[in-house]
Amino acid sequence: MEWAIVLPLVAFVALAVLFAMFLRRAGRLIAATRDVERFRRQVADLATRSETSLGEICSRVDAVRRGQVAAPTVVDDITASIDAVEKYAVEGRALHPPADGGRIRDEIVAELERAKRALEMIDHGVSIQASARSGGREIEAQTAIKRGYLNVLHAREAIARHAADASSLVAADPSRRSTSSRSA
Repeated sequence: MEWAIVLPLVAFVALAVLFAMFLRRAGRLIAATRDVERFRRQVADLATRSETSLGEICSRVDAVRRGQVAAPTVVDDITASIDAVEKYAVEGRALHPPADGGRIRDEIVAELERAKRALEMIDHGVSIQASARSGGREIEAQTAIKRGYLNVLHAREAIARHAADASSLVAADPSRRSTSSRSA
């Protein structure tokens, strides 16, 4: 064997292996970045659509609270908003977040469920207000509408905050181990 032939071949094989390892790691990083970007887009889209829906119903409910609109006129809007928020929650549960995005997805879903319960409370108050015009039931109706309205506002703010958190996610290097896996 001649070393003049063997040494360059060994060097070539070593460089090829290192290059393959680099490409594999770069591929993982690109895939992780793609997953984070997909999650960001999905969360932004979901947050925008839920903000639009909840913003519209909030303005309608606020008009009912202030006595500018009769309660029965918003019943269909509330029902449609409850259905929309329910669909948004299902869509939120179906998101596939990156490793750092699981908490964000779960919190967005929780806020959408909170908004649904708040809308149901508003619906309850509106139905009371539509049926009873005086006495203690009127106060109960106003209280239910106001509490529901405030809860919808808080859910909207929280969803926007979680969407901002999702937009600041960065792709983690998948080849690095976390500190908990090193100690095991």
